[in-house]
This record gives sequence, structure tokens and C-alpha cells, in this order.
Amino acid sequence: MDKLPVLQKLASGENATARIFKAIADPPTTSLQRLKGLTTGGLPTFIDIGNSFGAPAIIEDNLLYQLSKNGKRVLMMGDDTWMQLFPDHFERSYPYPSFNVKDLDTVDNGCVEHLLPSLQNEDWDVLIAHFLGMDHAGHIFSVDSTPMVQKLEQYNNILEEVIEVMRSQSGPGGLHENTLLLVMGDHGQTISGDHGGGTAEEIETSLFAMSMRAPPDAVLSVLDAIFCKVNLAGEKTCISSIQQLDFAATVAALLGIPFPFGSIGRVNHELYALSAGTWGGQRNSGKNCNSRSNLEEWMQNYVNALCVNSWQVKRYIDIYSVTSVIGLPSEDLSHIRQLYTHAQDNWSNITRSSCLAKNDIPYEDHGSLVSTLQKQIDAYSKFLESVATLARSAWTEFDLILMGVGLIVMLASLFVHLLAIRRVHVLCQSCYTAPTVSFISLRSIVVYLLVLMRGASFLSNSYILAEGIVANFLLATTGILNLSCSIADGKFAIEELLFLFINIILRLGIEFGISKQTAGSTSLSFHFLSILPIDKDHPVLIGLLEIFPIFILFVVAFVMFKCSSTLPCRRCIKFCFVGTVLSYILIAVHWVSESNVVNVYPELQDFGKNIAPRLVYAIGFGLLVLLVLSQIFYQKATVSDSTEKLAPATAAMVSAWSSAILILLGKRGSFVALICIGGAWCIIKSQKPATGRDITKGNSGVFFTDPVNITQWSLLAVCLFFYTGHWCAFDGLRYGAAFIGFEHFNIIRQGLLLVIDTFGVSFILPILGLPFLVGHPHQSTREDRAKDVPFFNLTKVFLSYGLITAVTTTFTIICVTIQRRHLMVWGLFAPKYVFDVLGLLLTDVLICCASLLYY
Repeated sequence: MDKLPVLQKLASGENATARIFKAIADPPTTSLQRLKGLTTGGLPTFIDIGNSFGAPAIIEDNLLYQLSKNGKRVLMMGDDTWMQLFPDHFERSYPYPSFNVKDLDTVDNGCVEHLLPSLQNEDWDVLIAHFLGMDHAGHIFSVDSTPMVQKLEQYNNILEEVIEVMRSQSGPGGLHENTLLLVMGDHGQTISGDHGGGTAEEIETSLFAMSMRAPPDAVLSVLDAIFCKVNLAGEKTCISSIQQLDFAATVAALLGIPFPFGSIGRVNHELYALSAGTWGGQRNSGKNCNSRSNLEEWMQNYVNALCVNSWQVKRYIDIYSVTSVIGLPSEDLSHIRQLYTHAQDNWSNITRSSCLAKNDIPYEDHGSLVSTLQKQIDAYSKFLESVATLARSAWTEFDLILMGVGLIVMLASLFVHLLAIRRVHVLCQSCYTAPTVSFISLRSIVVYLLVLMRGASFLSNSYILAEGIVANFLLATTGILNLSCSIADGKFAIEELLFLFINIILRLGIEFGISKQTAGSTSLSFHFLSILPIDKDHPVLIGLLEIFPIFILFVVAFVMFKCSSTLPCRRCIKFCFVGTVLSYILIAVHWVSESNVVNVYPELQDFGKNIAPRLVYAIGFGLLVLLVLSQIFYQKATVSDSTEKLAPATAAMVSAWSSAILILLGKRGSFVALICIGGAWCIIKSQKPATGRDITKGNSGVFFTDPVNITQWSLLAVCLFFYTGHWCAFDGLRYGAAFIGFEHFNIIRQGLLLVIDTFGVSFILPILGLPFLVGHPHQSTREDRAKDVPFFNLTKVFLSYGLITAVTTTFTIICVTIQRRHLMVWGLFAPKYVFDVLGLLLTDVLICCASLLYY
């Protein structure tokens, strides 16, 4: 974005002592895993994602431990995650809370307060300043936003001051004569400002390195020939790449401390060349070695570092292979052992035949010595690169026996699930005098095919990335199927056309609102307007975009009020609807307080931003408790009116949850709620009886919920998950939603809000609303209600919905089993597996709770 010009200026100067690197991380790219990888030199562990909000101390060997053990004084300031990971390794520390993603300044201001004064002192050997505002700005406002630009400009000013202080004391004998400055990111960001996955935007970041002393011209000339180019403006720009895996080994070599035991990285030659200690004042004292050039001296030092580096990696691989349950493939181990043996033998021959061994046989040809040292560098580098490649491809251990047992259990559960649905179907038919309905019908076969198609799509990483579009396509297929059936029956249902229209809106929202190429944290309205010739900064348009969500919210509140007045329900349920409408008013106040268009009093603004959301949460929780107590203590409904009691109870439960979910979704929430209501109404109205007998002619029509409608309900939930800005990756979590109404982090409170935001419209509301498919009064005759058939039907609906989720999760398990060695396993397949398994568990829990509540 060209907002850190100081780095580019320094890297492009004549005889520059600075370099810009493209730093490449290994996914997943959550902050905890990247800090752990940077300090241990190992590959990230996927399961560590579970510790992102409560990280335990790192117990394996790491840079901070080696620095502390070898008497280096480490000063840390900024992100308090460092204190969680390394509680006893700092000489002094100034940690600041890091989990409030809405707070862009506390951590950064703390760093600024202590950084510049610390640069004037001599009481540290390593200084770590971890700024966090840019990370938070991305999560909340996206990358292309004013707060992000302001943060980058602030960092540019801070860097200018830091470099000025260091340069002023970089002369001979100065405090910073031998100081090396590193400015780096631990991960990248998508355009929406999120991270955690394995896309190029997330794994690629920058590392700027600057030495206060210039390397010898001979060393610079070799590096410049490889990495420097002249841009269109005629300026020399030096940009190369470094694997973050190599960071720990490189820093350890520069500081003269042992490599971390588990490090498999390689000492980076360009970063190693920038440090003054690698080419100054370390000449060998042999008789003929004093004549060696600066380049030869540096190359020898680098070969020595690679020699120790390779020995350490070889030792670790050998111990890992012996102690690991599964270990590494024997042919790969044999290959890297051959590479190491070849490199060591070659180095031994060189030292025996040159002044490197302090004998009297000189190298007359300096070019020959440089060439020989370069070949040795290549030999060690080939060994270390082969180890890193092997580790990335085969590092994780998979217990295929337990994986097979788990898969068999899942398949067996699907079989039991089908038997249970079949049994309920038979019980339901026994309550009717009408002819039986076949368990297998044409529409059920269509449902099986659609579910299997969606499940099979998970075998492809491209289809997983496009999962929202695939679900939307299948949802449109069911809508077209219903419309064609109605036309074949000579009927024209407006709800089926409306359903297809809603499907188009969902498709546009998925395309523009939640893809990683757009800013998911902004209003969806801007995405639709981006394709129109409208200036988004026009004041009238901005005003309309502020008013429109509130208007839609009041439309939803009016629908809630009409439901409470038309449905036959108890007083406590009517009170629930009133409480929900009150919550919607508080949500509107919250949105007004966050508006940049309307000027409100500071007291009202504080009430709207902090108090109103908490009141919404409290009202929602109170209504849920009231409904549960009402179901427990209220006298059971008589058999004759059981159906009439089911729909009001379902509506009350959904409305009680809706307020908290809407405020977490932000201003898009009201429009999402309208789509939910419209889609659900269309599905309910488009249901068809399971027999051809005409209920209006006095026959006892057999009404079973159409499996196509259950599938539509499930696919609509999936589409809403993607429509609301989520996707099955850890960078799809909207962390900012967890802090609506709160300024400080509490792992239980913020974790619960994050779960509600993530799974609210895709699991909680759809599952609790399933009784709408059986509880609508027009669906059952008086004879049906007298036999309590709706509850048999509800059981079948619950089981069918759970089966659909279980089938797709089983396909996900099969997918990750097959693709366990895929390049994108940790960046894509594993997060998808985690989200689907959590979704299945949440589905089972919600169905059990709904069964206890509604039966």
C-alpha cells in the first residue's frame, strides 16, 4: 500500500545495509503458532489452534530459553502472548492485553512508551517490541480502510525515529555499532483482514533487516548480483525471500547461542551476511590464511555455521526417527543421510587440503577457494532443504488403524440412523387409516443424490473453497424441482418463485460478501453497490445505508408482533415476543450510536455502544430461561391441541435467540433475518402431502414432511453461514463480534459470543426452527392431531436433519483421510474437518435440547 516508505528508501539506497525479504510462513497462520514456529524453528502443530486464546508455556527448546540460559538479557514489550509462552525468560517485560480486537492503540502506545527510551540504555542484548494495532485494524475494518492506513503511517513514523536513534549511536564504539534491526510480521492478512489459513495473502509477509555497519563490498557484490534489481525509476531494489522456518536458526547463529533442539531450519545466508559479527574481526591466524579476502572469510564463517546447523538437524531427525511411533519413511531417511554424509566428507577433505586446517598448503587461486566454499555451502543447503521438504510432507503422524475405526463407527452410525428413521416412519404410518406411503420415493431419491453430491464435492479443495456457491446451486435445484412439480400439477405457487428470488440474493451475497477477495467486515450493501456506477461516499447514499438496516429491523419486529397476535399461545410466550421487540429497539439504538452520520450525546453513545448490547444479551438469556421454565412447569397440552402449541413455542424460542444473533452480525443482521423469515416461509408453504388423496374431500390425508423441504432447510442454513461472512477456516472467524458491548477479554464470555456469531444463523436458529415444518396448522387434519402424529413427524424431521449433517461430515472425514498428505491439508482440509465435526456435535446437542423442549 506504499505506506512504509522508510523501509523501501533504506533498502534501495547506494551501498545499502538493509534488505527487504518476503517472509513465508507455514500454515495455519494464527499468531500463537507463528510465534511458536519463529522461536522453536519447527513446523506448526495444527492442534495448537485450540490454545490460541489461552496459550500454555512452551516447554520445548526455543530461542528465548537459549538466550536466557546463555546469559543474554531479553527485553520484551507489547503483546502479552509472549508472557504466556515464555513466562520466565525475560530480564524485563512490559506486556499489554492483546485479545480486544477493537482496541487498536493500547499495545502500540505501550510499545512506543518504552521502545525509544530503551534504545538509549545498555541493559539488554535482545529487544522485542510486538506491535498489534495493524492486526486488529485488519480484523475489524479490513485491510483497505482508514484505520489501517493510519496505523501504517504511525508505524512509519515510529520506524523513522528508531532508525534515527540507532544511527546516531552507530559510530565506532557506539551503543548500536553492532546492532541488527529486524522489522517483521508473523503472518499476512487477507483483504478482509483475517488470517489463519494457507492462502498466499496469509502466509506471505515481510521481513526488513538493517545493519548499522556496512558489509564489505565483496560480500555486498555477491548478494547484489543475486537479489538486487533496478526498478523503473532507476533505483536498486533488493528483495529476496526467507522461510520463517529458518528464522530461529539464523538468529541463533548471529547471537552465538546453540540452535533450538527441534529446529529444522537453515541459517539464511543473506541475513547472515548483514550482521557485522560474521565478517569482521574473526580472521584465522594460520600462516597463509591472513591473505584471504573478506568474501572468503565470510564464506568460511558461513560454512562453519551451516556445519553446526546441519549436525543439529541431523541429530534431531535421528532421535525423532527412533522415538517416534511411526517415524519417517525409511527411503527418505536413507536419502537425507546420504546427503549429510556427502557434505561432511567433502568438508573434511577441504579442511585437510587448505589453510582452513592451518597447514602450509595455501590456496594460490582465490577464485578456486571461493568456488570450493560455494560448493560446500550448496551441499549443506541441499541437505537442510531436503529435511525441510520431508518434514512438510510427512511430519504429522497418522494412526491409520484408529482413523479406520473412527470411519467405521461413523458409517455404522449412519446405518443406525437410517434404521431409526425407518422405524419412526412405520410408527407414523400405523397412526393412519389411509394407505401406506413408501419409505423410498422419487423425491427422497433426489434428496439422497443432492446430499451425496454435496458430500462428494469435499474431495476437491476447489469445491471446498466454493462450498457456499455449491450449496447455493443445490438449493436452487430444489427450488426448481418444486416449481416444476407445481407446474406439472397445474398449480402456480408464488412462494416457489419468491424462494428462487431469495436464492439469487443469497448467491450475490456469497459472491460479493464472504469471499476472501472482498472485505468481509464491511456492509454487504457496499458489495452490491460496487458493481453500480454509484459513489459510495455520496452523503445521501451513506445516509440511506445507515437508515436501511434500522428500517429492515423494524420490519422484522413488526413480523414478530404479528406472529404474537395471531398465534394461539400462552401469556409467557407473548411476553417473549414483547421482550424480543424491546431487544430490537436496543439494537437500533446501538447501531445509531455507532453511526458516523448522526451526532449523539456522549452519554447516549456510551449507552448504545456498551450498555445496550449487554441488555440485549441479558434479555435474550432471561427469555430463554423463562421459556424453559414454562415448558417444565406448564401443564402438558391436551392431545387435541398439541399441534397448535408447537408452532408458538418454536416461534418464541427462535425469537429469544434472534436478538443476540442479530446484534453480533452487525448491520447486515436485519437483512439476514428478513431472508431467514422469507426463506423459511417459502419452504413451509411449498410442502406437499405424501399421498395423492385430497384432504379437502374428507379423506384422512397422510402428511409426512417432504424430505426435499428438510434438505432445503439444511442447504438454506449452509448458505446463510457463508452469506453472513463466515467460511470454514480460522480466518473466517469474526473476532470483532465477540467484543460487541465489551472492552475487555474474558475467554468464556468472548468465546460464547464468538460461537453464537459463527453458528447462530447456520445451526442454532435452523435446528430450533425445525418444528415449523410439522407444526403449521394447515398441515394436519383433526384426526392427525388427535393421534399426536405431529410429534412422530417431528422426530422424523429431527432425525432426517441430523442424518444430512452426519452424511456430509462423514464425507469430510473420508476426504481428510484421503488427502492427509495433501499440500493444503493444514490450510484447508483440516479446518474444514474441524468446522464440520463441531457442527455435527452442535447439531446433535441442539436436537437433543429441542426434543426435551418441544415434546
